[in-house]
Amino acid sequence: MITPNFFILYVDNPTASVAFYQALLGHPPLEASPTFAMFKLESGVMLGLWSRHTVKPGAGTLGTEGEIAFCVSDKALVDATHTDWVNKGLPVVQTPQHLDFGYTFVALDPDGHRLRVFVPE
Repeated sequence: MITPNFFILYVDNPTASVAFYQALLGHPPLEASPTFAMFKLESGVMLGLWSRHTVKPGAGTLGTEGEIAFCVSDKALVDATHTDWVNKGLPVVQTPQHLDFGYTFVALDPDGHRLRVFVPE
């Protein structure tokens, strides 16, 4: 069985998305061009940002399917991340709350991709 180790988001403006994710993740991409950038996450998983205008085959609507999830160690870190992201101006579409799987909130990146932070309970 193969294991996914690289995820790609289609973005409207790669330069703006690189700036957003660089600030969010705290480090620059491994590589960047006008149409694509790649970040290595602490887990070793790669995150690609590809211009929706140049991806082949073409992509549909941005940010409507799926999300990037950040599993953290405790509820305090969920709350601290929420506060940090609100202070950075990220739109929050779900404030911190308890759901059936744990404590969580959801913010959006510049293309409307969901960014979920949670701790399992």
